[in-house]
Amino acid sequence: MIYDSNSSSLETKFCRFDAELGLDDSTEISGYASLFNAEDKGGDVVQKGAYAASLARLSKAGGKVKMLWQHDPMQPIGVWDEIREDDKGLFVKGRLLPEVQAGREALALLQAGAIDGLSIGYHTVRAEKSAKGRLLHEIELWEVSMVTFPMLPEARVAPADDEAALAQSLAETFRQARDLLA
Repeated sequence: MIYDSNSSSLETKFCRFDAELGLDDSTEISGYASLFNAEDKGGDVVQKGAYAASLARLSKAGGKVKMLWQHDPMQPIGVWDEIREDDKGLFVKGRLLPEVQAGREALALLQAGAIDGLSIGYHTVRAEKSAKGRLLHEIELWEVSMVTFPMLPEARVAPADDEAALAQSLAETFRQARDLLA
């Protein structure tokens, strides 16, 4: 049975950064915020194409999906420059903002391996009940957060390509932030 939802409640789904996570020597990150046909801990499975209509509406309106810290709307930590569906899932690429305190903290935690998850905040538009949960056919995407506990624990964070360059970049970012605050 397929149902449409008229509720405006925000739902969230979590996904660890997978082996394709990119963290370069600046503040850019990339990875998959959602994987198609992968059952999460709640039993839900996002179907290929579930984000297409939402992303098209956002693009047409000139809007952007927000990058938040732990789904907290009071803590934006960066911007998503690219969000798209491919055969694997919902690919995201963006920049953490070290000028924002939570952005600096997120970057430090990500670099240290303490945070390795992505999570989507969304509204279900169309879904079908399954034996364990739901098949999500259409999702209105609101935000993608960096989180501590993702719903798809089998995905992993990839190590930074050049940890020394990243550490140096982080140190310089903190120096610049300290100078700005002084």
